[in-house]
Amino acid sequence: MCGIVGYIGNKEKKNLIISGLKELEYRGYDSSGLAVMDKNSKDINHFKAVGKLSNLEEKTKNFNSYGFGVAIGHTRWATHGKPTEINAHPHIGKYSFVTHNGIIENYKEIKQILEKKGVKFISQTDTEVIVHLFENFYEDTKDVFKAFEATISNLVGSFAILLITKKAPDKIFFAKNSVPLIVAKSSSGEIIFSSSDAPIIGLADDGVYLDDMTYGVASFNEINFFQNAKTINPAIKNLPKDKNYAQKEGFRFFMEKEIYEQSTIITETLMGRVKENEIYFEELDDDVFKNIDEIIMCACGTSYHAALAASYLFERISKIRAKVEIASEFRYKNSFLNKNSLFIVISQSGETADTLEALKIAKNAGLKTLAICNVDNSSIVRLAKNVILTRAGIEKGVASTKAFATQVLTLWMVVLKLAKYKKVISNNELENEIKALLNIPKAVSIKDGLQDKIYRISKHYLYGHGFFFIGRDIFYPLALEGALKLKEISYLHAEGYASGEMKHGPIALVDERLFTIALLPKTTLYDKTKSNVEEIVARDGFVLAISPDEFDLADDFIKISTHDHPMCEFFEMMVILQIFALEISIRLGNDVDMPRNLAKSVTVE
Repeated sequence: MCGIVGYIGNKEKKNLIISGLKELEYRGYDSSGLAVMDKNSKDINHFKAVGKLSNLEEKTKNFNSYGFGVAIGHTRWATHGKPTEINAHPHIGKYSFVTHNGIIENYKEIKQILEKKGVKFISQTDTEVIVHLFENFYEDTKDVFKAFEATISNLVGSFAILLITKKAPDKIFFAKNSVPLIVAKSSSGEIIFSSSDAPIIGLADDGVYLDDMTYGVASFNEINFFQNAKTINPAIKNLPKDKNYAQKEGFRFFMEKEIYEQSTIITETLMGRVKENEIYFEELDDDVFKNIDEIIMCACGTSYHAALAASYLFERISKIRAKVEIASEFRYKNSFLNKNSLFIVISQSGETADTLEALKIAKNAGLKTLAICNVDNSSIVRLAKNVILTRAGIEKGVASTKAFATQVLTLWMVVLKLAKYKKVISNNELENEIKALLNIPKAVSIKDGLQDKIYRISKHYLYGHGFFFIGRDIFYPLALEGALKLKEISYLHAEGYASGEMKHGPIALVDERLFTIALLPKTTLYDKTKSNVEEIVARDGFVLAISPDEFDLADDFIKISTHDHPMCEFFEMMVILQIFALEISIRLGNDVDMPRNLAKSVTVE
C-alpha cells in the first residue's frame, strides 16, 4: 500500500513532501523518494532512499526548495522488483518523473514495444513504463496533455499517478483508477495531492476524492478534471480535522479499516495474475513444480489456518498429497522429509522466527522451497528459493484480517497453477475456478446493514463460558481462524472444531451458556453439518448459524449470498467472523488494534 504526495506552490517543498509521507507511513513502505522542480530553472532534483524516511531526510538535509515550484513524493511497498534505490519512485525518463501506486497489468507488453523503439529501462518495476510511454507519446504529439491522456488510455490495471515534466514545469498531471487519490486546493491557491486525507489536513479545508478513471492536470490555483476525454466537475468534500482519524480513513480502528479494504486488496493480489483463463506468476518458474509429488506447508497462527484451508484445495484440485505443519513443532520433530516435496512457508511479516527456522531445515535437506509472504526483502523472502508476494500492504491491526485473506487467495492460485502444470484440471474446470477467483472481491464486500446487525446481536455473546466455532472441509480451518480472531481481541475463550468432532468429547461442554458459531455452507456437506448443529441445539446450546439458507433452530442467524463455489462462501463467511470478533471486542472496551500480550511480528521463540 504505497503512499503518494504532490504539491504546487511557494512553500518549502522538500519539507512538505517528507512531512506528508510521514503521515502515510501507516500504509507501509520499504523505500521512498521525492522529486522537486523549480519553475524558472526547470531543473528537477530527485532523491531516493531504501528503508525509513529518516534515510531520505538524511540524503536531502543539504537541499532546500524555497520559492514557487512543483514536487512529488512516494513511499513504496514493493510488488515488482526488490526494494532498492533503482526501483524506488519517482521514476525518471529523459525529462519527466512519475510516481505510481497500484499495478500496471500490461506493463510487459508496453515495455516490449518501447524497447523495440530503443528505450532503455533501468528498474525492475512496472511503474517505469509510464514515464517512458508518456515521453514516447510526447515525441509524437508535442502536446503534453495529449501525451498524458494517451498514456493513461493505454494502461491496464490499478493506478494513482502523479507526473511532472520539464515540458510543463508548473504543472502536475494526475490519474486515478482503483487506488485512492485526493486532490485539494488551499485558500491561497496551492495544490496538494495525497493517497489519504492526513497529509492534506492543515493545508486545505476540502478536497476531491477522485473517482475511478478520472485524470487531469493541475497548476497553481487551477485543477482540470477529465473522464473519457470530457471535462467534469467532481464533488468537493470537507476534509476531516483529525490526522489520526484520517489515517484510519473514518474507521474507529485500523482492524476495522483493514476488514473493509479487503475487496480492494484482493483485487490487487489478483492483478496481473489472472489472464485469459490462466494463472500467471511472473516471479515463479514452472520448474518449481518439476518432479514434485507432495506439498508440505509450514506456518504459525493465522498463516497456519490459511495453509490448512489450502491443503484441501491442493488434494482436491491439484491431486497431490498435502500436509500442514505447525512451524514451532516442525523445527524440533526431526521430520522425515521427502526430497520430492515442495516446502511452502507462509508468513505475513517474513520474520516469524519459527517459520524461518523451519525454512532453513527444509533448505538444508535439499527441498524446493516457496515463500508466501507480504513483505519483500524480509528474512524469509531472502532465504526462500521462490517467493510470491501477497500484496496486502501493511496491516496495523495485530489480529490479521487482510493478510489471511490474501494468503488463502494466493495459495488457491498456486493450487490452480500446479493443477494446470500437472494436467489434472480440465479447461472447463479451470475456467470455473477462475470465475470464482474473480468473484472474491465482491464476496468480501460488506453488505449494507451487515455490521449494524452484527453489532446488535453481539450483546448476546458477552457472558458465557466459551465459544465453539464449527465447520467441515475448508470451513474447519475457517472455524479455527474465527475462534482465533475472537480470542485475540476479546480475550474470551473460543475453540474451533471440525463439526463431526462434537460427539467425540467437546459436546460435553454444551449448555445454554456455551455459544456455537456454526458455518453452514450450502455447497459443502450442508446436511452433515446441520445434523451436528441439531445435536448442539438439543442440548440447549446457544447457536449462531451463518448460511445462505435460513436455519429455524438457530438463536441468531446471519444470511450470506447464494454461491455456486465453496470458496466464495468461505470468503463471505470470513468477513462475518472478523466483524463478529471486532464488535464483541468493542463492546467489551478492549483495544482492538493492540490486544494484550500479542505482537504483530513474532521474531522470537
